[in-house]
Amino acid sequence: MNQMTPPALTTPLEVDHITDWVFDLDNTLYPRECNLFAQIDTAITQYVMKVAQLDFEAARDLQKAYYRDHGTTLNGLMKSHAVDPEDYLEMVHAIDYSPVAAHPELVEAIAALPGRKFIFTNASAGHAEAVLARLGAASLFEGIFDIKAAKYRPKPLEIAYTDFLAAHGIGARQAIMFDDLEKNLRVPHAIGMSTVQVVAGSGFEHDQCDPWELGRGEDMEHVHHVTDDIVAFLARCR
Repeated sequence: MNQMTPPALTTPLEVDHITDWVFDLDNTLYPRECNLFAQIDTAITQYVMKVAQLDFEAARDLQKAYYRDHGTTLNGLMKSHAVDPEDYLEMVHAIDYSPVAAHPELVEAIAALPGRKFIFTNASAGHAEAVLARLGAASLFEGIFDIKAAKYRPKPLEIAYTDFLAAHGIGARQAIMFDDLEKNLRVPHAIGMSTVQVVAGSGFEHDQCDPWELGRGEDMEHVHHVTDDIVAFLARCR
């Protein structure tokens, strides 16, 4: 499955008004190509197999349906199977973090941005801290707003964004959101945030990802900028 080449920026890059920089974590701050999330993805399938008593293919289908319809597989499992979210998060984040390499250029680019920086993730804070430690970015961020802080109400639900902004005193029109999934940028656009989709390189293939997860739809007004090189993009924002 080939990821299409990112289109040109859809709007001019104007960031003088930005005071708060908001970053998704997985497949945004590290390249999708390192396949770290593939480990989590497989662990989620195995968890669904156990909880729903399904074989691999049926569990995979249910996992993706919950992910598509509820924002995260966890949200679907909580609603349909009353799973313990702490148990789920511990199981699916028991992974090998070594594929994430130190990225001093990214660290420098984020550090040079004027204003506060935050992580806003549907994963756990512990997972985020492990990834940031590997990148060398552990001390860069004002805070990590994880799925527990969101009361397990994930992106792209509007309540997740409004709770995040309120928790950190962020004005939407002074903030910019970076995420690898365009669906997670719909609410930020609607409430006045600037948005950036971080996509994989043009030659990336991954059998575990459905086309709708990596691709771009026709209605893309909510995506203001697209990049497959977050370091280069951030360098333009200094």
